[in-house]
Amino acid sequence: MSALVALRCAAVLGASGVALGAFGAHGLKKIISEPDRIQTWDMAARYQLIHAAALLALSASARHKPYVVGLWAAGTAMFSGSIYCLVLNRDAFKALGPVTPLGGMLMIAGWLALLTP
Repeated sequence: MSALVALRCAAVLGASGVALGAFGAHGLKKIISEPDRIQTWDMAARYQLIHAAALLALSASARHKPYVVGLWAAGTAMFSGSIYCLVLNRDAFKALGPVTPLGGMLMIAGWLALLTP
């Protein structure tokens, strides 16, 4: 994947991360009362924003690694996306439970892939 793809992924993840983080801080309390679920939402938004920033940095790097873009973008979508769904309706989205750790493993794999020459 090109640096432009990394930049676009960073933009989408960053913009949606800010929007979902703001919703978690201001709107989620109107539909969910459990503090632990709200904290879980906040954690998902935080990981999403961290990986958006990492993708932005990678897009500007001279040592751009295309496979890292795929690992981070897919991993973040799977990790944070499944958490958002599970926080909103645990019963309806219970099948997404195993997706969360898979997304996390993809994000970790992306970080480790930075070690490759």
